[in-house]
Amino acid sequence: MTPIEEIAAAAGVARIWHDIFGSDQVIPEARLARILAALGYPVGSAAEIARSRDQLAGEAATPPAMIVTEAGIGTALPATLPQGDIPALLVCEDGTSRPIALANGRLAAVTEPGYYRLVLGKTELTLAVAPPTCHGIDALGDRHFWGPAVQIPALRGATPTPFGGFGELADAARLFAARGADAMMINPVHALFPGHGAGYSPYSPSSRLFLNTAMADPALLGLPPLAAAPGGALIDWAGALPARHAALRALFATLDAETRARIAADSAAEGPGLRRHAIFDALDTRFRPTGADGWRAWPAAFHDPDGAAVAEFAREEAEEVEFHLFTQWLAREGLSAAQAAARQGGMAIGLIADLAVGVHGAGSDSWSLRGQMLDGLTIGAPPDPLGPQGQNWLLSSFSPRGLRDSGYAPFIAMLRATLARAGGLRIDHAFGLARLWVVPDGQSSAEGAYLSYPFEDMLRLAALESHRAQALIVAEDLGTKPFGFTEAIEAKKMLGMRVLWFERAGDQGFIGPQDYAPMSLAMTGTHDTATVAGWWTGRDLDWAEKLHRFGPGESRADADAHRAWDRGRLWGTIGAGAPCPAVDDPAPVVRAALRHLGHTASRLALAPLEDLLALREQPNLPGTIDDHPNWRRRLDAPLAELLDDPTTAERIETLATARTEAFPGH
Repeated sequence: MTPIEEIAAAAGVARIWHDIFGSDQVIPEARLARILAALGYPVGSAAEIARSRDQLAGEAATPPAMIVTEAGIGTALPATLPQGDIPALLVCEDGTSRPIALANGRLAAVTEPGYYRLVLGKTELTLAVAPPTCHGIDALGDRHFWGPAVQIPALRGATPTPFGGFGELADAARLFAARGADAMMINPVHALFPGHGAGYSPYSPSSRLFLNTAMADPALLGLPPLAAAPGGALIDWAGALPARHAALRALFATLDAETRARIAADSAAEGPGLRRHAIFDALDTRFRPTGADGWRAWPAAFHDPDGAAVAEFAREEAEEVEFHLFTQWLAREGLSAAQAAARQGGMAIGLIADLAVGVHGAGSDSWSLRGQMLDGLTIGAPPDPLGPQGQNWLLSSFSPRGLRDSGYAPFIAMLRATLARAGGLRIDHAFGLARLWVVPDGQSSAEGAYLSYPFEDMLRLAALESHRAQALIVAEDLGTKPFGFTEAIEAKKMLGMRVLWFERAGDQGFIGPQDYAPMSLAMTGTHDTATVAGWWTGRDLDWAEKLHRFGPGESRADADAHRAWDRGRLWGTIGAGAPCPAVDDPAPVVRAALRHLGHTASRLALAPLEDLLALREQPNLPGTIDDHPNWRRRLDAPLAELLDDPTTAERIETLATARTEAFPGH
């Protein structure tokens, strides 16, 4: 092993990885060197290699800020902590303390999950004690659950709006609860740049700790409703987001002193991070009109969130900061109201929130959490079934070293923020708990490599936060899986995802519903896949042809021929012996797919709203930005009207009845 390869191994950068075809791929040293330099371990010369070796050795010798263990298991202390016969004290979250046995470098088992301060002589650190598993679906009883998955902006309510928000979400929760649904999965509602009409993808947030204030609906809190505004078939984000921002600003100006005092008290209770985010949004609002896209384009004096310039700005623009605290308050209370509507309507789970895999590299989190985020690297994926050419998402995420040094503080805070107003959490690209494909800034995904993360610790912390929130965890595990990933999440009672299009047998035929893993979430599709109607009619192939997305040497005729064969495979599994429908007749295929979904052994089955409505267009086409109207599609009518349509009602009843048929008495 060469010196560069040795440093890469110590830094967690994989030199060899296995592609979707099972072949080993070797990362060239030049590529390793670029990634190592971005991680802070330059290897461009013998002197740099020596310094990086010393740095890694020093980091390995530094005592951890947190030890993550499991309830009922004794813990071997790292060699960097005191190992002798010294007194050890455990301080509980309520402030009480008790001695804990320490012998031969091994700490006695702690039986109660939680966070503790561990005092070892003069050394103090945090001890996180996780339950053996997440709050699993078994805790809800021996039932098989179902529901929809919705894109909130696509929703329409009785009042015309340019896009759907938390008011429409609360209405949707009530409507589906009345039809017997147990859960409703939603798109990410993380904070975007305020009032910015260009950055609207829910998977490219400014912060995963706070909320998208454009989703706020003052009427949910008894405040004056926003004025009605028409919206077309596609959302005009460029006009709608600045207009919504202005409307919220006008409402803020009318608040009385009592309401403002309540908002201030509620905001203070959320902790200092919220105020820092509000300051970021105020700064972004100040500098964006000058062409600054995020904090990296601000004047240098404002790059430091703890610097004098930022503090002076916050004092001088206190009213502006208060406005952004107000919009966050509106969003928090509104999302809480939507979850309450779901549970009060009878849903066993309610909302299942979505946790994006990363954040915008010039957004609030990367500004606030300096040193805890990747810098000089973006994340993505190598070629896989969802992105045959690989993907660079142009996002940042936590750095492994930042997580270790901070005692996982930002990761824990992110989980808590997302679980706070939901009955479940879907972790987008959950492989990121074990490894992320990192790409040097400005490079294509082909120039990336895998960076490892402390998988066991992160799984245990997710289980602990799931336990504290009494919420389910869904791990989106589609694509190139790390070795042992499936077994690890199953052991933690996380639900993996089983999507119709990818559930194939060895001969590439579609598997039967009885062969789906019970501890999983089954779906007919995701926001990134074709709808059932779109797949059957070849609408996804139309887009592939239009955007030149076929593989090398593949023609539209080739794709059509393969799809014709695949239609036969699908219908052979879901068609119950009926004649195969024509290509331009997807309605019976959608019903059959929903029946198939309801019959799966998966404990939770969710159908995208697009499939319940038999739509042909999908919300997002991975690997595109402007070529396809990603995140812009809107329902044709208010959801209540659509659900009352007899054909839609029949499809929903097909799914609900199939669950009962397959599991009578559950």
